Amino acid sequence: MKAAIFYSGKFGSTKKYAFWINERTYLPVFDLAMERPDPSEYDLLILGSSIIAMKPTIQKWLKANWSNIKNKPVLLFTVSGTEPGHPDLKKWLVNSLSEALLSQVYHVPLRGRLILDELPWSVRLIMKFAARVEKDPDTKKRMEEGFDYMDKSSIEPILKWVSDMVDKEHLKLSEPQVV
Repeated sequence: MKAAIFYSGKFGSTKKYAFWINERTYLPVFDLAMERPDPSEYDLLILGSSIIAMKPTIQKWLKANWSNIKNKPVLLFTVSGTEPGHPDLKKWLVNSLSEALLSQVYHVPLRGRLILDELPWSVRLIMKFAARVEKDPDTKKRMEEGFDYMDKSSIEPILKWVSDMVDKEHLKLSEPQVV
């Protein structure tokens, strides 16, 4: 079986999670901002995406490649400052990707980090403005102060899904793959 991790991120959290998954699965990792691998060549896909301004950064890539991967096992992990289970996460994904597409992927929401000092000045300015108009006090605080919710143990549901898919499909993961 050929499997891979494809990710689209903005500030480093999604990349970090992709490589933590790689450490445990040995699957190759592709940064979609730098590489254009053909997803149809893979039997199982793990897709990672930051959520920026209420939209997954992988949105365009996923829509463009959906016809080639929709009949394969696909896991989508999203990374944001929003707590898993928060109703806004599903709303953002449905608005960006569609309910039909989401019903065919296994979704794992993860929490990321936002270190304000590491952001470009333009993004810091936008965050400062957005925080002024934000009504939710917790969200406002995250926008003003940043946050770091990165947790390596939070990839366990992803690793379990990979293991379950391998068992279900009677597939064998390859030895460590180098890209």
